[in-house]
Amino acid sequence: MAGTEPATKAPELREEDSVDVGARLRSVRLMRGWSQRELAKRAGVTNATISLIEQGRVSPSVGSLKKVLDSIPMSLAEFFSLQLDDSPSVFFRAEDMPDVGTGAVGHRLLAAGHSNREMSILYETYPPGGDTGPEMLSHSGEEGGIVVSGQLEVTVGAEVAVLGPGDGYYFSSRRPHRFRNPGDCDCILVSANTPPCV
Repeated sequence: MAGTEPATKAPELREEDSVDVGARLRSVRLMRGWSQRELAKRAGVTNATISLIEQGRVSPSVGSLKKVLDSIPMSLAEFFSLQLDDSPSVFFRAEDMPDVGTGAVGHRLLAAGHSNREMSILYETYPPGGDTGPEMLSHSGEEGGIVVSGQLEVTVGAEVAVLGPGDGYYFSSRRPHRFRNPGDCDCILVSANTPPCV
């Protein structure tokens, strides 16, 4: 039809920019203390889409990236002007650690803004009766932790133990596991996961 402009495809980001976009998106997400699943839910895309972008394995169109950023919210200009420090911080105050936990269980993440973290170190707080849920967890990697105060019931496969201050655990995260506070005061522990789950 005369006078009609042909439809144009949304521009793609250059392939060499995809890793930078992924690192930036991961940094922004972690600064807000969100999991990949949370960001995907807010943006109305799949968890796999966020994961692939962060890994630099896909190069999203500008339109797709804008859709994700609108859910944060953040403009494209703000996103691309974000400073990714080549010499990331070494020390962190308590207020610098976002809570990435769910429900009543608190998980404060150390070095959340580091885009290339190879592990998650968490300061965890389980209130009395707090737990990770009725379903056993299972994922890749390894994890360990040391109880600082209170009691923590740890179930790994068919093994169950109640740990107190100074006690710890370490196991393959592929083994089904669950954590619960059976005591009447908060349980505090410091844990680590590799590769990072958050």
